[in-house]
Amino acid sequence: MDEMKTFTAFHGNRRIAGGLEGARKWVKTKGEAGLLCFEDQTGRQVDFNWREPLQPTAGPGRPKMGVVSREISLLPRHWEWLEAQPNGASAAIRRLVDQARAMPGEKERRGREAAGRFLTAMAGNLPGYEETTRALYAGDGEKFVALMAGWPKGIREYAARLAGAARLGG
Repeated sequence: MDEMKTFTAFHGNRRIAGGLEGARKWVKTKGEAGLLCFEDQTGRQVDFNWREPLQPTAGPGRPKMGVVSREISLLPRHWEWLEAQPNGASAAIRRLVDQARAMPGEKERRGREAAGRFLTAMAGNLPGYEETTRALYAGDGEKFVALMAGWPKGIREYAARLAGAARLGG
């Protein structure tokens, strides 16, 4: 089962407590200028319209399941194979994706990528950024944590938490 999306907000280098609700309170009292939100599972920056209630977007597919219709390009032999699978092409593709996500090292790779995306957005101008990201992708957790020692606490802690999925030592 997919994990529920959670978010962390920052104002400058300061992490805002309370996820989206904390960010909403911040916006009500201090405005949204300088506020950045990140999806905890991917490290991607996400924009919200704080003046409207947060609602899942409805689109094609099966909304209750969160299904979104998209296109993929395959060769005829691929379509033939998919169409011959039990429960059809969509079910076969979902099974293949789930198998790939469960492969050894996949969680660690996603954790490194999430931390890398976050660091690019928030720490790109901080001292030692390049060396820190090299340590992250090399899996050298001890060096990764040590290189962030002089960085703002919120950035350090959140980057380490995202990379924690990568099971970095240190």
